[in-house]
Amino acid sequence: MPRQTTHVINTAARSAAPKTARPRDPVASGERDAAQNRRASHDYFLLERYEAGIALRGTEVKSIREGKANLKDAYGLIKDDEAFLLNVHIGPYSHGNIANHDETRTRKLLMHREEVRKLLSKTQVKGHTLIPTRLYFKNGRVKCELALAKGKQDWDKRETERKREADREARSAINASKHRTSRHKD
Repeated sequence: MPRQTTHVINTAARSAAPKTARPRDPVASGERDAAQNRRASHDYFLLERYEAGIALRGTEVKSIREGKANLKDAYGLIKDDEAFLLNVHIGPYSHGNIANHDETRTRKLLMHREEVRKLLSKTQVKGHTLIPTRLYFKNGRVKCELALAKGKQDWDKRETERKREADREARSAINASKHRTSRHKD
């Protein structure tokens, strides 16, 4: 008599198999900033930080995902109860066509009206301005971190550098002493 076989399909084992999905871009997933303004903390005292959305075109978002944004000379401006971002350089999209965006156009910041009014009163103080410190993705949307900033004088910059150097030397001394004590214990 022929033998009967039963075929049981194990769906749990099939679903537990690892999928070979491409890893997501760290900029697009929000794990890493799309652009940073490193000079901002060197040239300004950053007093308060605010988060704002930016009104962008499609090719601008794609360029930011490619890492083509630069905040070096950018600043914020409040005019007619609206906030704007000026001089942000977003390079042209590599696969764009003739309808690609202008690289340094003025972009509108998306903030609540009360936040804009509060910022307007704070920026009217002499020496205070709005500086974008970073661009990043949050839930698939580009966000800009704005800082209310006060300009540093040259002596302020030297003082900051001295403090940073002293902290660096203290850390290296602590690490060196840890290294010596761990070597003597063995």
